[in-house]
Parts: sequence; C-alpha cells; structure tokens
Amino acid sequence: MLDGMIKRIGLSPKLMLGYAGVLVFMMGEGLEQGWLSPYLINKGLTIQEAALLFSVYGLFAAISAWFSGVLAEIFGARRTMLTGFILFIIGSVFFLSFGLPSNNLSIMIPTYALRGLGYPLFAYGFLVWVAYEAPPKKLGSAVGIFWFVYSGGLSVLGVLYSSIVLPYLGEIHTLWSALAFVAIGAMIALLLNRGESHAGKDSHQEKTSIKYVLKGITIAFENPKIGLGGIVRTINTSAAYGFVVFMPMYMMEIGFTRANWLQMYAALWTMNIIFNLIFGIISDRLGWRNVVMWFGCAGCAITTLMFYYIPHFLGPNYLLTVISAGLFGICLAAFVPLSAIMPSLAPENKGAAMSVLNLGAGLSTFVGPAVVGLFIGSLGSGGVIWIYTGLYLFAGALMKFITLPKALPETTKIVYTTAENNVRPRVNNNEGGLIVNQQSEH
Repeated sequence: MLDGMIKRIGLSPKLMLGYAGVLVFMMGEGLEQGWLSPYLINKGLTIQEAALLFSVYGLFAAISAWFSGVLAEIFGARRTMLTGFILFIIGSVFFLSFGLPSNNLSIMIPTYALRGLGYPLFAYGFLVWVAYEAPPKKLGSAVGIFWFVYSGGLSVLGVLYSSIVLPYLGEIHTLWSALAFVAIGAMIALLLNRGESHAGKDSHQEKTSIKYVLKGITIAFENPKIGLGGIVRTINTSAAYGFVVFMPMYMMEIGFTRANWLQMYAALWTMNIIFNLIFGIISDRLGWRNVVMWFGCAGCAITTLMFYYIPHFLGPNYLLTVISAGLFGICLAAFVPLSAIMPSLAPENKGAAMSVLNLGAGLSTFVGPAVVGLFIGSLGSGGVIWIYTGLYLFAGALMKFITLPKALPETTKIVYTTAENNVRPRVNNNEGGLIVNQQSEH
C-alpha cells in the first residue's frame, strides 16, 4: 500500500526502504512510551524525578536532533543514520545493565540520556534525505509519509507490541527486545538500501564542517522565520511527551485501568499517523501555513482541554475519552507541513533549516516533561494542561509571521547536481531543470 502511494504521488521508490527502516527502528525506540513512567514511579521514583529523567533524555535528544541536519549535509544521511544506530545500542545496553537496575538517578540519567542521542540521528537524518529526494511540489506529501512511519513505529506499533508482550516478558526483557527492532530497522534502511543517500558531502560543496555546523544555529537569526518555525515545532509535541509522565496516573485515579490508558494512547497515535498522510497531502492544496495554524495550533489547544476535562467531569467514560484522545492525535498531525515549510524558507541551506526543525522536535521531548516537573507540584495536573493550551495558542500567533516566499520566476529553475551520496540543488537561470512552484501564503 505504502509503495503504491509513493509511486502515485511521484516519489522515488528508493525511499521505500528508508521509510520501512524508520518504521521498524522507531518501534524499538517507542515501545516503553506508554508505561515506563508509572513503572519507575512504582519502583520508588516521584513524579518529579521521573519528569527529570525524561526531560534530560529529551534535552540530549534535542541536541542530537539539531546535529542531525548539518551532519547529514556534511557526512551524508547514511553515515549519520549509522551513527544514531550505534549510539542507541550503546546507550540501551548501559541503561538496562547499570542504570535501570540501580534505581539511582545519578546512574539512570546519564545512561538514558546516552540512549537519547541515537534515534534523532537515525530518523531525522533520513528526513533530510527526504527533503532532498522529494520533488518540491510533493514535499508536503513526502514528509507526511515520513511522519506516518515515524509516529506509526514510535507510538502505535511499539506501544501495541508492549501491550501484548509485557505480561509474558516483563518490563526489563521487553526493553531488551527493543534492540532487535532497531537492528532490523537499521539493516533495512542502511544495508538493503545500497543506493545513494541524497544529502551529504559533495566534493564540490563549499561547506566546511565547522562553518556548516554553526550554520545550523546562525540560520535561525539570519532568517527569523526559521527560528519561529523551530519554536512552533518545539510546542508541537510537547504536550504529547508531557502526557506520558502524569496522564497514566491521572486516568487511573479517575477509574481507568492501565490497559485502558494504553488503548487511549494507541488511539491517539493511530489517528495521528493516518492524518499525517492526509494533512501532508491536503496541505499541498490548502496551504502549508493554513493547515499548521488552524488545524494544528488551534485544534490542539481545544483537544488538549477535551482530553483532560471530559474524564474529569464525566468520570471514566471510555468512549468519549478515546474519541478526545483521537481528536488530539489528528490535530497533532496538522503540524506535518512544518517539515515542508522549513526547507522551503532556505532552499540553498535545507540541511541547516532542517536542523532547526529537528532541534525543535527534540526540544519538545524536553519541554513537555519539564513543564510537568516544574508545575505539577504547585498547579496540579489541571494547571499543566492549561500551560500546554496556552503554548498552542502562542504557536498559532507565531505562525502568522511565518510566510513563505512567492513563487519563483518561470526562468528560475532548480537543477539537481548529483554526486556520490549527495544530491544538492542550485539555482540556475540558463540550464534546464525542475521548475519549483512554491506556495505563497501571505
């Protein structure tokens, strides 16, 4: 099905193995999402300590996510993804062998943080590959497919797998089994797919390593719209990552079971992955910025409140709570066009622009749990929910300023110059090439 969709919307079939590899890899990354926090709290950690663990993990993931774009430009997507795989394996082994058994934060935090360096390099390194490989007019659809497989592995298939095997393997052995998924995913994306990775080092490239790494920071100030886009991406999934810290306990206090919570969480991300594809495609028609601003920012502000207050006022009403979770997942998907907006704002520095986007994605894994750790003691779970709601409204206001450039003149064409492990665009007014019809959303 996915292969046929890729061909119908005009993407290279070579991307298929990369998408499949990311899907399986992210199953290993995400299989503990729905239950690790309550498991650690039952072992003796407080909510604030669990939030600290996840916040530091998210901070390291954010650093890795930021590096992923520029490293993919400098060394190639394949090498960047391989580095992410190796770091994930090393971090997992140390966390499971020494950190988790100790139940000591001073050991758990650094080992879990090391694990957090891995998946952004793998997944977001491939996203840079997609940004170069996909035709500009189909970029919204291409990144929609990426987020479909990313979220599908991370928050649906991984969680579903855990819900099935936890009663038989237990928590520790379930975490160990994650290594099998990331190894298989890496093999599919890197070993079976022997074609070129379309972002990376070019012998004719005028980007030195240090200079281009710094470009991943300076571009946010040189082009303020990219900086604003990074802030919006940080807010995007912050609530979703914060939910896993305190919502399981909140739902169980109301009267739901752990199985009910995992089903709600699976419903949230099942709807998300479906609408990652839908919003990716329709955003090419409705306008990328419009979809993010209205369906994403405004929609998440409303559905965040629904997800919390429906069970708060109606008690353990399973059906309505699952529906509200699904609606929140749908609205999260409406941020997908950001992955098309960011490289379009800097067509000659896509890797640097994607680094800012990836940094925002990583920071959301830090900000979400950090909000819980900082405010749940003083404001309670309801106060945390209102903070997330305010952040989404703030993101909607920022989107008003993230306007895309007008369509390029008809004589301006993008010529893709191919070298080993690299395809990079250059603007040329004389040679034939692919005419870019970019959106204008003023």
